[in-house]
Amino acid sequence: MLTKNNYLYLFIASFALLFTSCKEDKKSNDSLALEATLPKLKISENQRFFMSEDGKPFFWLGDTGWLMLGRLNREEIKTYIEDRKDKGFNVIQIMILHKLDVKNVYGDLALTNEDVSKPLTTEGNDYKNLQEYDYWDHLDYALEVAEQNGIYMAMVPVWGTNVAKGNKVNVAQAQKYAQFLADRYKNKTNIIWLNGGDTKGNEFQDIWNAIGSTIKKSNPDQLMTFHPYGRTDSSENFQEAKWLDFNMFQSGHKTYDQDTVKTSFKEDNFKYVKRDYALKPTKPTLDGEPSYEGIPHGLHDTLQPKWNANDVRRYAYWSVFAGASGYTYGHSAVMQMFRKGDNPAYGNRELWNKAIHAPGAGQMIYLKKLMLEFPYFERIPDQSLIANQGDKYDYLAATRGKNYALIYTYNGKKIAVNMGKIEGSDLEANWYNPRNGETTKIGTFANKGTQDFQPSGKNEEGNDWVLILKSK
Repeated sequence: MLTKNNYLYLFIASFALLFTSCKEDKKSNDSLALEATLPKLKISENQRFFMSEDGKPFFWLGDTGWLMLGRLNREEIKTYIEDRKDKGFNVIQIMILHKLDVKNVYGDLALTNEDVSKPLTTEGNDYKNLQEYDYWDHLDYALEVAEQNGIYMAMVPVWGTNVAKGNKVNVAQAQKYAQFLADRYKNKTNIIWLNGGDTKGNEFQDIWNAIGSTIKKSNPDQLMTFHPYGRTDSSENFQEAKWLDFNMFQSGHKTYDQDTVKTSFKEDNFKYVKRDYALKPTKPTLDGEPSYEGIPHGLHDTLQPKWNANDVRRYAYWSVFAGASGYTYGHSAVMQMFRKGDNPAYGNRELWNKAIHAPGAGQMIYLKKLMLEFPYFERIPDQSLIANQGDKYDYLAATRGKNYALIYTYNGKKIAVNMGKIEGSDLEANWYNPRNGETTKIGTFANKGTQDFQPSGKNEEGNDWVLILKSK
């Protein structure tokens, strides 16, 4: 029989388990199911997509939370990650070392003397012991919260500018730092590595190869790519690198007119996918940094119009329908985790905790749901479905499986379809709305000849639709 003292002991013990002290305010209600793990991610058998180790499709829906680790406290990290889970994201891209003097909001430096080979850790400590908290415990905490919310963390070991400017990192330091990361996180199943970090792949390759090969040798089951400079692609320099499991490109932030480089793909991010799709060895590819919602065209002139939800949807559907294995969304305020009192980048004035509710962020889930609705691993890009192809914003993107086809129009342009590309004598046609995920039935059509489909609404940017054709 429980006595009064027994009840008191049980209450105190339960309280200690559920409520931990935060270094900032000594009180927090963080409670983590530490025993849970996420399945490892693998490359699909056809080398085009991601899947979990149990064979289920994994559609990469990422968000750029680059400065999360340095700017958010524990409660804020939890708020951000839980919001991204609710909106269907399953990957968050962050920087581990934004700068070599980076510290977290509690004042904990990441490095000793800004030397990547000397991470500043507290021996015998872990993220649960908040009285002796350090920078790496903060990362451990973020990884644990992400895991409990079904999120994989795609982490940049050291942002490219730290390597490219001032010769602050050499090969020996890079190898030692990479081994530290590999050893510390060898048992984590929700880690993906983004080597590089907005940097040119043809420069400092000895350092990037040292980081990549060191981590991959120790942690072969953790996927890895290279996050490249704007309007470049990991495949340009690391396609055959043994540590590179999949390709990532940064389609960038300039408009067609702002980008004057003749060889650039400009806003046509689907062209990166098309190029990577033809390369050997075959590897998945995706747009890891398209134009951010809420950021000025071209980034630096704050008087320019801002990219909006229409634009991020366009980049998403264009690249995925071209054969990409997923897509990473971004918002200007969220990627820099802008808070009151911060020095804003790119003219941003919106707080991160409001910007997480931007329209584009909430609409990304409809792409993920659409792609997972159909047989996943058989999907291929097929522009031969289009009989009236246009360019720039009139471009129509098409993808299909054996008995389904999906065609995207960004501006409500009529879609003329070359029928007979999928199985069946008759096809059921529907419109899918990328803005709200609603489906509207069109009718049944013979699977032969050319058939026109006209979306509702005006011919204007953002009146985007997906035509769904299914075998009856």
